[in-house]
Amino acid sequence: MLPDYKLLIFDWDGTLADSIGRIVEAMKVAARESGYPERDDLAIKGIIGLALPEAIRTLYPDISDERLIAFRQYYADSYIALEAEPSPLFPGVLESLEAFRADGYRLAVATGKARRGLDRVLKAHGWEDYFDITRAADETQGKPHPLMLEQILAHCRVEPAQALMVGDSSFDLLMARNAGMDSVAVGYGALSLEALSAYGPRLTIERFPELHTWLGRQRGQ
Repeated sequence: MLPDYKLLIFDWDGTLADSIGRIVEAMKVAARESGYPERDDLAIKGIIGLALPEAIRTLYPDISDERLIAFRQYYADSYIALEAEPSPLFPGVLESLEAFRADGYRLAVATGKARRGLDRVLKAHGWEDYFDITRAADETQGKPHPLMLEQILAHCRVEPAQALMVGDSSFDLLMARNAGMDSVAVGYGALSLEALSAYGPRLTIERFPELHTWLGRQRGQ
């Protein structure tokens, strides 16, 4: 018997929004502009979910603090240019989120984005007040540290066993595990379901609406 989930927490990039390709391209542009070798797509996808400074250091362990600042700015400039038209939501996301709200779930976002970037995309979708709470990596501990989730749980007054973290990266699933929460792995984002299955998600899905179907089945709907 599954827990009676009350709170659904979503990663943004690669889970709600189809932005992985733009992140990969912006990271490659930043590498070229900074004089570093480009990393391949798989390596870049492997750091998505981390806060940007940690992501850059993972790809380039020997980078100095000074060059990190410049690299980060090149990335930001490139990504903002690519996001002149915001990355689209994955198919079924909007309809499913509306259905979750109608079913009485509380909704939250926990992302590796910075607050400025998250606010920009929320505004673009008209979602400034859509979620109960959102947390960004530069205002708390980054993934996979559980603090981001602990702050969301405290705000919503929900126990870890009553919450579900939905994400496309190992860092999402590890963060959920570290917070004592169940997780759902999506296979259309940064990593494959084969890679994510090693982190013990409660459910794996290939399309976002499958989550609503699964939760409804657990409730007998």
